Amino acid sequence: MDSYQKIARILNTSPEALQDLDTKMIVVTGKQGVIDKVAKQNDETVGRVLEDLGLTRQSTAEEVYDTLTGKLIEIDKKLFELLGRPDLSNLSSDSSKIQNTAFQVFTPPQGLFIKKEKVAELLAKQPPQSLLDHFDYQSVEELLEKEGFASVVAALRFTQTSEWMRQFFDVAYADLKPEDFENRDVEIKVLDIKWLTIAQKFMGKKFHNVSHLKEFGIIFISPDPIDMPGETLRMFILLLHYLHEVPFYSGLFRKFLNDSDFVAKLQSLLRGDVLEESEILKIKSKKSAVWLIIQRYLAKDDIYDPRLAMQHISPEAEHWYRVANNFGKLAEVMGDKEEKFSISYWTELDHVGDFFKNKEGVDTLVSFDVVDLIMSLVKQGEIKYLYHQQEAMWNHIFSEYMGRDTMNKLTEENIIKGFIEL
Repeated sequence: MDSYQKIARILNTSPEALQDLDTKMIVVTGKQGVIDKVAKQNDETVGRVLEDLGLTRQSTAEEVYDTLTGKLIEIDKKLFELLGRPDLSNLSSDSSKIQNTAFQVFTPPQGLFIKKEKVAELLAKQPPQSLLDHFDYQSVEELLEKEGFASVVAALRFTQTSEWMRQFFDVAYADLKPEDFENRDVEIKVLDIKWLTIAQKFMGKKFHNVSHLKEFGIIFISPDPIDMPGETLRMFILLLHYLHEVPFYSGLFRKFLNDSDFVAKLQSLLRGDVLEESEILKIKSKKSAVWLIIQRYLAKDDIYDPRLAMQHISPEAEHWYRVANNFGKLAEVMGDKEEKFSISYWTELDHVGDFFKNKEGVDTLVSFDVVDLIMSLVKQGEIKYLYHQQEAMWNHIFSEYMGRDTMNKLTEENIIKGFIEL
């Protein structure tokens, strides 16, 4: 199997598509042998990790996955102790340990966000009636005063109908102006346990353990109990992820703030717009090298989405790359001096993965990416996540051609357009 076949198999694309990309990128950059280099690096890294784990290429996919996740369970236990054995249901009044540890590992710069008083004004024009009714409050002003800004705007996600959210997003944001934004710190908020009950009342299920609101500069943690192996580590790396993602989008808000079509660009960024499949046909016909910019994880909805088989850059994967570069600091904060398999061991494994035969003898892709592994672990293996590694590999390939700094610069310049043409 040659390099094109091997990498295409991992990326779920065709060898012909990779070969065509390589031909075009050689013209652009003059760099030859990039796909060979990526394949060789992947083989060597997989071999090194297997040796460190006491495994071989003949080990089953289950053995490789179980051994990797076993190492992460050990890290998860250490992190749980470092954070003071957090009980999120009792943590809302004093969540400083989680916040301080996260900011110790990475402190984001101040960001550009919608002013709180402007948000209050917008909510007064379109009141979240279900929230007001639940608390029996008479006004948005009373709601914000008694429940707090961060909790209220976070709760909009899981208490209002999709129709209400769409109208608020389309109508209330339509008149935003540069003076409606201000610089302020990114805020981490652990929600009170009552919000979990409210979420279950309105949605009938738990909402995401960690989420964020880009335009408000808020990252919130739901008060779900931590009662599964891997949940502490998953929560914490998601927190770090958003500490990188929120400033990324804030920088774009600032970049476009004085453009005449700023609101349209803001809404596009908040939606995470990706070119539709119908628009892809025009791009495929171009003779130049074209990379899509895919802001969302399309594989969450459809792992066979044809856009994923095209060369593309993932800003999400870049945020995770930055998180992985914080792992050395996290290991230091944890006091984890283990030479192998501290969290810092995973710093350069984001794009690494390979096929192993499972117990039935079927070739199965195993991701070595910490995000895929920890997400799969928390799901108790019901879902084997692979797309974080695949997206990271696409970014890695682009970086091998043109460098990561160039990738990030071109992403910011072309994110609204949805593709980079070289």
